This record gives sequence, structure tokens and C-alpha cells, in this order.
Amino acid sequence: MLDIQFIRQHEQELQEAAKLKGINISIAKLLEKDQQRRHFLQQADALRAKRNEKAQRITTLLSNGQQGEAEQLKREVRLLNQQIKQDDSKRRDLESEYHQLMLQVPNMMSPDTPKGESDQDNVELRKVGIVPSFSYVPKDHMTLGENLGLIDVPRGVKVAGSRSFFLKGFGFHLQRAVQQIAIDVLMKKGFTFLDVPTIVNEESLYHTGFFPDGREQTYSIEKEEKHLIGTAEIPLVSYYSGEIIDVAQPIQLAAVSNCYRKEAGSAGRDVHGLYRVHQFTKVEQVILCEADVETSNRLHEELTSNAEEILQLLELPYRVVAVCSGDMGQKNYKQYDIETWMPSRQAYGETHSSSNVLDFQARRSNLRYKDKNGEVKYCFTLNNTGISSPRILIPLLENHQQEDGSIYIPKALRRYMNDMEFLLP
Repeated sequence: MLDIQFIRQHEQELQEAAKLKGINISIAKLLEKDQQRRHFLQQADALRAKRNEKAQRITTLLSNGQQGEAEQLKREVRLLNQQIKQDDSKRRDLESEYHQLMLQVPNMMSPDTPKGESDQDNVELRKVGIVPSFSYVPKDHMTLGENLGLIDVPRGVKVAGSRSFFLKGFGFHLQRAVQQIAIDVLMKKGFTFLDVPTIVNEESLYHTGFFPDGREQTYSIEKEEKHLIGTAEIPLVSYYSGEIIDVAQPIQLAAVSNCYRKEAGSAGRDVHGLYRVHQFTKVEQVILCEADVETSNRLHEELTSNAEEILQLLELPYRVVAVCSGDMGQKNYKQYDIETWMPSRQAYGETHSSSNVLDFQARRSNLRYKDKNGEVKYCFTLNNTGISSPRILIPLLENHQQEDGSIYIPKALRRYMNDMEFLLP
């Protein structure tokens, strides 16, 4: 959510940002509602002042025995009260419309955000690692996982429906290993880990910008107004909501959590394998910092670098792309995606998303700090994936497969896998 004063001053820029992000909102309509709302507030204040003045006059008249004049003023006060009540009802309706429009206003975009309509227009910044060349016909991750007894989709579907799976045996251990390597990297970077709630209240989703637009992707608990998280970013950012905190040094938070996503609108897309599933686990990194764009841009690069370090330890080829306007979320000021090479797709597939959000979430969450002059300001927030599984298992299995069907285990992972060098058929 943006400050209304900022919106008034940047109407055209925000309307253009909404257009480029594909968000259907009229900033002019919002400002019209804002003007009407302020008019009603001013009118209500004037009417209350007039009523209070008459009420004081009634007291004076009664004390002087002027009963007739007092009764006349009482009738006038009753009429004023009726008008105030009617105006308050209209104002509440206006406030509701105004608030719903405010929730749809997108964040501004960084000057270097590329313009485009979809992920096809994202701009490659760098490639790291060598895409493998196989002297044989490589297998996809599902064939490899089933042959090695790591993945069981049919029983997952039997138990939980489509896009469900079991990881078993060394599939389970491999997932835990990649999580642990991400945890170790982030701990060395000074991140504090939290075990977070995966069921949160509706307010937390609004605070972090996942509602109202993300509601169709969210699993909800009926009659409780509770929801399952799609990322630990939600509880991590909400942890300090409503508080004034010390960000003299950026606060670095991380979590490992189960995450849930409906994948609404994805029927027929990525139905084979582990790319697009309903339940997954993530190691998530979040930073809260002072309201300084230069500082947040530096931290954004650091968050991205953390994820790259993890992928390098996993010995996986990847690329970093600058996300274009049409592929960017409402809340993001600047976004990078990291895409890891997936041989079965003959393409890079998204495995990480790194975002600089400025004060968009903090304003919704009332997350503040005091600057050096004692002035209270809203924090800036940033987030990025540390590792997400089972999606990361796709490139891990496919890039490291051997001709005999075994899987090479990267050196950095072996300490978490009983020093095994290969997963054997």
C-alpha cells in the first residue's frame, strides 16, 4: 500500500505502472473517492462543531429559565444528529470503496525494470555454470526418481489428489540435505531462523500484499478466516507488524516451512513431475531495513547472491533475469528471478524469486522504525527464496545423472548424505 499523498503527487506514473503490471485500476477514480471522503470528513466536523455549540447554548438557556428557546435548539440538535448519522453512513460506504481501491494500487517500479508483458520479456543478466552435454539420451527427473525409489506420485495422488507426491528413502534425505545446506549458508550470513506458523490470519495476507489479488491461489480454512501460507515471507514480515523496531543494522530473518498453493489457472500446465505441485517446502530469507533505496538495492543484490551461492554449492547451472513489468507482482519495486537449467525441459526453469518491496508491505503492516533524528518512518522489506523443494530436485537429479542411472551427489551435499558420492539404482 502506498501513501495517499504520494499517490496524489504521482497519479500518472502510478497509472502507467498499473498498466505495465496488468493491474486494472483507475487512479483517477481512487483520487475522486479520496476527495469525496475528505469532503464528508470536513462536513462532519463542521456539523459536530455546530451541534456542540448548540448543546452548550441549551445548557445556558435552561439555567436561565428560557425553556422555549432551549426546546427549539433541542429540535435543531436532533436534526443535526440525523444529518450526521446519514453522512456517516455515506462516508463509511465511501471509505470501503476507497480502501478497496487503495489495496489495488501497485508499487512503483525501479527505473531499470524492463518493460514487457510476460516472462518471455524478462532480460537475462548473467549465466553461471555449464549446461551439461550428454552422450546418451538423458532421463527426466520422474524416471530417475522412480528408478531410484525416491519419488512416488501414484500413491501421492491416491492419498491427496492431483499434483501430490511422496518423497521416500533417499528422496527424503536429499530434500533435507538441500534444505540444510541453505540453512548453513544463511546462518553464516547472519540470518536468524524462526519456526513460523503455516496457518495465518487474513490480516497477515493483506499486510504482506498477498490479498486481495492472491486469494484464488490460497487454501483457506472455512469459518475461521485462517489461511495456509504460500511462503514463509508472510509470517516473517508480519512478525514485527504494528511495532517500532530498530533497523540501525538490517534485520535478517529466515524460515523453513511447508507451503501451499492452489495453482489455480494452471490446468494442463506442467502436469508431469514435480515442477508445479500443491505442497512444497521453502527456505525463505527476508530483510527489514531503513527506508533508503540505495541500501535496499544493495541488500537486494546480497539476497540474490545468497541464493546463487547455494546453487553453486549444488553445482547447478543457472541464470539470473531481471523480471519485466508484466511478470512482476503488484507489491514489487524490483525483482530478479533465478532460473536453473532443467534438461528435460531443455530450458531454464524458475527456482528462486528475489524482490525489493520498499515500504509497500510495511505501510500495510504498520512496521516502523525511528531514524537518526527520531522521526518515525516505515521500514523497507525484501525477500528471496533460499531453496524450494521439490522443484530444486528437478535440476539436481537431471543435471547430475549418470549413464547407468545413478545420480552424482555434489561434494557440498555429501556431509548431509552419509558421505555418499552417488545415489545408485
